[in-house]
Formats: sequence, structure tokens, C-alpha cells
Amino acid sequence: MLPFLLSFFLVAHRGASADAPQNTLPAFELAWKQGADAIEGDFHLSKDGHIVCIHDHHTERVSKKNLVVADSTLAQLQTLDVGNWKNKKFKGTRIPTLAEVLATVPEEKKIFIEVKIGPEMVKPLTKALTASSLKKEQVVVISFNQPFLKAWKTANPDCESNLLLSYNRKRWDLSPSFDETLAKLKATGVDGLSTNTHRGVNKGFVQRLHKAGYKHHVWTVDSPKTAKRFLSYGTQSITTNLPYYLRKTLDN
Repeated sequence: MLPFLLSFFLVAHRGASADAPQNTLPAFELAWKQGADAIEGDFHLSKDGHIVCIHDHHTERVSKKNLVVADSTLAQLQTLDVGNWKNKKFKGTRIPTLAEVLATVPEEKKIFIEVKIGPEMVKPLTKALTASSLKKEQVVVISFNQPFLKAWKTANPDCESNLLLSYNRKRWDLSPSFDETLAKLKATGVDGLSTNTHRGVNKGFVQRLHKAGYKHHVWTVDSPKTAKRFLSYGTQSITTNLPYYLRKTLDN
């Protein structure tokens, strides 16, 4: 086995989302069974201030009824079936709260919490994490929203946090550039960068990022070949829809 494969770190994207409805308790529980080192989930605030696990700002993608999350109470959101669209065996699955998701995380595992909104999430998220039984090293907060990240790191400097960036695939070069990326990292005060698999995110990119003092993470990778390539660069984690498949393939 290649040296860089001895301790690779797999993050289950929205849980084991290839096999179960994304961002639900069945998906997260299955991810642990499939050998994930961490789960990743997306979080919004409901109208009555509850942190709920769903990717979009509305429910159209995962339910027959379309509600705007920020305009709906937790009770309203949890009347929806968000499992049947994936498979009839998941009929009756509900949108979970952050507290419910945190409760699935085993003692030795981690959760990557993707915040989909702005600084208004700082106080409720701080409160939720303080109330949970997880240790601070089990939690990584990630977001595309730079104002949120800046406010989060100011309030919670000891919480590992990453900026998410999706580089423009229509361009051969990086947009934003590496220097522009570095400026964003410095401005937000985060610990690392999580990117898509743009061709410009290569070994030199990752090495420059490490030299500047930042970790690198990549999403969403379902190909063993691509996963091996990024691990050879020194990427710290691979986010995947297929934790079982990648774990089995890379372990062999």
C-alpha cells in the first residue's frame, strides 16, 4: 500500500447519500456503518430558531411540498416526508435537527457542519455545540459564507473551521487565483480550505497552501483514482457520497 493511503480520512457527504436520503438520520447512521471517519451535513435556521439539516433554502428537492426553511417552523418542517423520494423504504423520514445529528456521532468520529446562511447562525450554533456532548476536536465548521466564517472564528477561535471554494471549471486557470484565495483565508481567519476538484488544485497548489499554514480538503470525490491523486498531494480529507466503496477500494 502506498504510504499516503495508510491513514486517509473519509467524510461522508450529506451522510451516505448515494444509498440513503441526503442530510437525514438514516444517511448519517449508514455512513458510520460504512466506515466514514466523519459526516458532513448542511444546516439552516427555521423560523422559530431551530438549526435544521437540509441543503437548500427550500424543501422542493426532497419533499412533495415546497416550504421555505427560514419561513417555516420546526413543527411545519418535520411534517414533511424527506425520504420517500430516494426509496420507499425511507418513507416517513423527517428533517433532523442539529442536536439529533450530533447525537449520532461516535466518540472517536467527527462532524463537518456546513453553515448555509450568514452570521445569524453564530449564536444558535455556539449554543447547540456547547449543549452537546461532543469534544471540540470532533467538530469542524465549514461554509462558503465568508461573513459567517469571520464572525464564527471571532466568537469561537478554537473551533476548527474551513472556507469552502468552488473554482470555476469553465476556466483552465484558478478563479479566484491562489493569491486571491489566500487573501480570503486570511480575512476569515479559518484553519483550512475545502475545494472542488478543479485541475488547478494540484500538488503545487496543496503544497503552497500547507506552506502558508492552511489545511486542504476536497469534495466531492467518488473515484478511487481521483481520491488517490489528492491523497498523494497531502490533502487532509476526502469528502465522498460513497464512503463504503472508497474505504473498501483504498484499503485494498
